Amino acid sequence: METMMQSAVCLLEQAAEKFKNKTVFEDKDGSISFEELREKSRIIGSELIKRVETGRKCPVIVYLPKSIKSIISFMGSLYSASPYVPIDYAIPMARMEKTVENLHPTAIITDTDGKAKLESFNLDTEILIFDELADGQADDAAVDKSLGGVCDLDPAYIMYTSGSTGVPKGVTISNRGVIDYIEWIVKTFPIDENSVIGMQSAFHFDNSVFDMYTTFYTGAKTMIIPEILFMYPEKLMDYMTENKISVIFWVPTVMISVANGGVLENADLSALKLILFAGEVMPNTQLNIWRKYLPDCMYVNMYGPTEATDIATYYIVDREYENHETLPIGKVCRNMRALILNDDDKQCAVGEQGELCISGTGIALGYWNSPEITAKAFVQNPLNTKYHDRIYRTGDLVYENEEGNIIFIGRKDSQIKLRGNRIELGDLESAAAAIENVASACALFDADKQEIVLFIETTAEIVARKFKMELKKYVPAYMVPGKIVTMEKFPHTPSGKIDRVGLRKTYIN
Repeated sequence: METMMQSAVCLLEQAAEKFKNKTVFEDKDGSISFEELREKSRIIGSELIKRVETGRKCPVIVYLPKSIKSIISFMGSLYSASPYVPIDYAIPMARMEKTVENLHPTAIITDTDGKAKLESFNLDTEILIFDELADGQADDAAVDKSLGGVCDLDPAYIMYTSGSTGVPKGVTISNRGVIDYIEWIVKTFPIDENSVIGMQSAFHFDNSVFDMYTTFYTGAKTMIIPEILFMYPEKLMDYMTENKISVIFWVPTVMISVANGGVLENADLSALKLILFAGEVMPNTQLNIWRKYLPDCMYVNMYGPTEATDIATYYIVDREYENHETLPIGKVCRNMRALILNDDDKQCAVGEQGELCISGTGIALGYWNSPEITAKAFVQNPLNTKYHDRIYRTGDLVYENEEGNIIFIGRKDSQIKLRGNRIELGDLESAAAAIENVASACALFDADKQEIVLFIETTAEIVARKFKMELKKYVPAYMVPGKIVTMEKFPHTPSGKIDRVGLRKTYIN
């Protein structure tokens, strides 16, 4: 059906026709084929159309544990022409209440346990139990009619990220953004119907877009790796060996944990061919451990905010990088553009530091129901006065090197001035991570005390005085932290990133 090409769910529709009984996803409870996924998703879509108002302005929250049921619910929402909203099943209810208040969803799909949690506060929203919806009947005529009205610029999903004011921001991504991103992925990297993807990301984290839709486009199989395994690197390696995982797209924190766990040396990961990573800076020390034991894999450093449908730039790692070197984030993806602007909104010269601004088909439609915040982040390209040309200000500081690759420096809001010196906290973190026995490093600024607090993840005993002396080999004296905090394991957010907010609340504020 031609109108299906307007929706991201067209990727599933086409895959179900081509691959039918082939397994598409497998979780700890079982597996599902492409055809079964389409049939069950159409049932969910039909029930939504029957029970609630649906359409581009009617988002559906999916509040379920990470599982195949979540994916069925996402696709069911798209079949009803409504955008889906993945929510962390462990979300604090206070944050859930703020999210619902901003979103005004048409329905929430959950399980009986989830419904019990939601009933702790009054919601003016239809709460639907997944298993009850799944027992319904598909109304293909209603689904096809609903899809017939979908435009490729209609929202496919809304993903909530932290807001500086404490109110979550709903990043709204179009169907066209998803389709263009996945087409680029498949044309750029070696993924096909024989590939087996090992999924690490939670569904409320944008890397999951890769795991789901690449599978639909290529006919690959995605294994939804049990979350508990990421706490036990050796068992994780056994799982990857047993399931012949060939493609992974993980956050660096997980890759660091595996590298530091000493499990790569004896693991049989001969099936693994493609390793993508994004979400944080990947330290060269741990990357080189992966490259040492898996030298034949393709390694790709990916960069992109949620506002860019996951990824905006990429760099294929073609050599070993020393600890003091910065791994590039590379060049822009297809159908994306990058501008590096200085404080006067002028184009930076090669080597000149500025804010990375991006545009293209993958840029979000904006923040759901938040026009003022949207207007600040998504602005007219100051270099173009001829027509409407929207760019997204990432807030990331970068520069372009002589090879045309973009080099990430750090966040604008992580750039501080201390005793007249401009300091990038990311530089300090990279230097600290290069020192022996340091698994990971995180630097925060205590504005009240006017000092840098450096957090070190390590199992070794660190003597602060000696560590500061070692740091001075890599950074100027004015960058040496005033306080060092060591811990065996950093706290992490549900997406796997270092929980900087939690560290600040516990040790600084």
